[in-house]
Amino acid sequence: MTDPTSSSSAKDAASPATTPQFHYIQYDGTKENEYVPAMRQLISKDLSEPYSIYVYRYFLYQWGDLCYMVGFCEFSIVLLERRRRANQRDPSILQAMDQNNNLAGVVVSKLERHRNVPLRGYIAMLAVREEYRGRGIATKLVCMAIDAMIERNADEIVLETETTNHPAMKLYERLGFLRSKQLHRYYLNGSSAFRLVLYLKEGVGMPDMYGCAAHIPPAPAQPGDDDNSDGLASHENGECPARHIV
Repeated sequence: MTDPTSSSSAKDAASPATTPQFHYIQYDGTKENEYVPAMRQLISKDLSEPYSIYVYRYFLYQWGDLCYMVGFCEFSIVLLERRRRANQRDPSILQAMDQNNNLAGVVVSKLERHRNVPLRGYIAMLAVREEYRGRGIATKLVCMAIDAMIERNADEIVLETETTNHPAMKLYERLGFLRSKQLHRYYLNGSSAFRLVLYLKEGVGMPDMYGCAAHIPPAPAQPGDDDNSDGLASHENGECPARHIV
């Protein structure tokens, strides 16, 4: 059912007086006390059992350079007028987060040796703030993570997503991921998952599926394809479950 106030809110969000400006950055471990609480709040919003801080530290302490965030700031007429009066410069307004926790999205990944694969990347968490979905944020975050793992000589990248999460499937398959297997009753809630794989090198899976960094343009995004999927959990080899909330 549609919220009767949603139309007016949408108009306000789209009005020239208030326009969100997005800024993408790499995770900085020196700002853990600022970033991690905001990440936990965003990712845990749709979880019945929020993760322990140790789950985040597991990924961020070892692979913080494979975590990317996007922040936003509302450029409003009132705010700009205040800045003008205070003789402040506008560029400083673009920060990933401030005291109001303006975190719009985040992707958390890892890269390590795995069985017969020299280097396997894993997209563990992906979340986009609900009101900013449908703007390509999830696609850009995933591409940034893929590019970073390719630069580090990854052979393949994997993830799991619920079989019913069709928008997430469209997002990943548009970027070159292939379904490798179905995992029945994979999650604690009893739902099943697809394991998706992006093969990056000759001799490791299928060639010529290089996602974002090989200059192969993805299929045109459809409105809402990448950022409107339901929250989903994923885990690999007994690790703490991770989330893709886009």
